[in-house]
Amino acid sequence: MNREPDFLENLRAELSGGRQWLDRAIVLGYAVAAGLFVVGFTIASDRAFALFRGLYGSHPWAVLLWTPAATAAIVWATRRWAPAASGSGIPQVKAALHPALPHGLRSRFVSLRLTLAKIGLAVAGFGAGLSIGREGPAVQVAAGLLQHSRRWLSPGTTINRRSLILAGGAAGIAAAFNAPLAGVVFAIEELSGRIEAKASGLIITAIVLAGLVAVSVFGNFSYFGVIKVPRLGIDVLGPGLGVALVAGVAGGLFSKLMASSLTAAPERLNRWRQRWPVRFAAGLGLAVAVIGLASGGATFGSGSETVKELLAGQGDFTPLQTLLKFIATWLTAWCGVPGGIFAPSLTIGAGIGEGLSQLAGPALRPALIAMGMAGFLAAVTQAPLTAFIIVMEMVDGHSMVLSLMACAMGASLVARMITRPLYEVLADFMVSQAIGAPLPPRQEEPAESEDSPPVP
Repeated sequence: MNREPDFLENLRAELSGGRQWLDRAIVLGYAVAAGLFVVGFTIASDRAFALFRGLYGSHPWAVLLWTPAATAAIVWATRRWAPAASGSGIPQVKAALHPALPHGLRSRFVSLRLTLAKIGLAVAGFGAGLSIGREGPAVQVAAGLLQHSRRWLSPGTTINRRSLILAGGAAGIAAAFNAPLAGVVFAIEELSGRIEAKASGLIITAIVLAGLVAVSVFGNFSYFGVIKVPRLGIDVLGPGLGVALVAGVAGGLFSKLMASSLTAAPERLNRWRQRWPVRFAAGLGLAVAVIGLASGGATFGSGSETVKELLAGQGDFTPLQTLLKFIATWLTAWCGVPGGIFAPSLTIGAGIGEGLSQLAGPALRPALIAMGMAGFLAAVTQAPLTAFIIVMEMVDGHSMVLSLMACAMGASLVARMITRPLYEVLADFMVSQAIGAPLPPRQEEPAESEDSPPVP
């Protein structure tokens, strides 16, 4: 029979565990460092893209030379020094947590070296004007940093590497979006599928500390401002269903296209990509530059400023620009450059909502834009809880909780009829490549006794 906890006995045990408190202090210090790294990455990315915008504003045609040349250089450097830094960063973290991956191979996907490489190469991608986001890379950046703390912990610590990677990934998404709730849900829904009780406190602590660092630098703000919507009634049902359906189909096709391009098919083009990766990247970089010119510059970068203007009732984002952003984001990812798809996906979703609002009327415009963002992101990731919470926190849209939730769930269900979850497909592919064999059926990861020797 279990007896009630003895407060004084437990307090003495806590105070007498000096090494345990030192381990905790080390992890907390790394969590603060993760926040600083994400903040520095954010500032550097913004400045790099501002330099590109300056080049585009003064010499628009120069991007036809600059973007493909920079893309080729980034891909060459990535393949030469940090192959695992390619792409979003979220599949790498999922691969590091995969039950089929031996513990000794986790550092292949998350490490301090990859953290530094990811920051530098992704910042260069913003400087090239590519259609990427920084939120996915922030997940790999923070996860790599947190797991590095394991090398300084005592041999008998209960803090294992899996928990540190989970905490780092959650802290990265929370600090990048200023969305702490999304960080918790992201760790459960996207990264792990489950969280042990002993890891939950570590995850929340990492989110709080990394988030406090971001807030102390940028202020406690909503990423896209505060959305202003009228009282939503039955009149939003039809347009909302339309947004969920269109976002679900578009997001499912985007996810399928991305998965096919980054794993196996189309076979002939991927053979070219494998044989001449730098030339292939230069060609796609040129295509991204041409698309950017054709769109009036709307497809360059993450598109966050465009979304802010749409939600504020300013500017526009036409269906053609939305389609071009879709293509530019796919081609950028196919290049193999380090960069995420979260922010571009939100931009594409905002464009879908904006387009359908032209039929529904201006009163519903902000609401449909937010629903489009949640719907397309949920369709691409097939993580509806994460998608609607991220959008809700980014636009301070607590009055739209039910609408965002319904749209995200509907779009995700539609996408599931088209393709498997994108990050799961990419993570499985990475793990199979790492172990050199097809993956066995997914199973629960056994309890981790102790890691292999840490690798920086």
